[in-house]
Amino acid sequence: MERVDAQDRVLGVVSRREAVREGWLHRVGVAVCRDRHGRFLVHRRAEQLSRFPGHHELGVGGAAGVGESYEQAAARELSEELGARATVSLRFKFLNRGGLSPHWLGVCEAVLPEIVAPDRAEVAWYGWVRESELRQSLQQWTFTPDSREIFARYLASRATQVDLRHW
Repeated sequence: MERVDAQDRVLGVVSRREAVREGWLHRVGVAVCRDRHGRFLVHRRAEQLSRFPGHHELGVGGAAGVGESYEQAAARELSEELGARATVSLRFKFLNRGGLSPHWLGVCEAVLPEIVAPDRAEVAWYGWVRESELRQSLQQWTFTPDSREIFARYLASRATQVDLRHW
């Protein structure tokens, strides 16, 4: 993976272990997935995972590889974790200090036609929920540290885009 600075500029190539151990910034791409009815995909991480086992999660994604964009990382993870292929578009990025180590989090959006074959080593459960159900679930279920912030920023970015369309 690439180590980056506070402006998201590449400093060099490091291992994930080094980045986490040293607290070095790196890039992670996630996709907030919707279906054609506008429902959100929520999944629960498998119990055997080393990071946040059994936690629910809004974004599907992972660390970006060397030379990989946020969109490419999110699309790769969608394929690996859910067996799904979709067009992924970057909505926004932010410096995420929650979780195991600080990183730039590129939040993408994808409309999924279907989930083909979830990787049971990664995904214990998944389901589609309406926005109101997701709001309630975020308060009641155990989610990964960044899921609430992703959702809040996603809604804010969506509201901003709607406002800009009215100009």
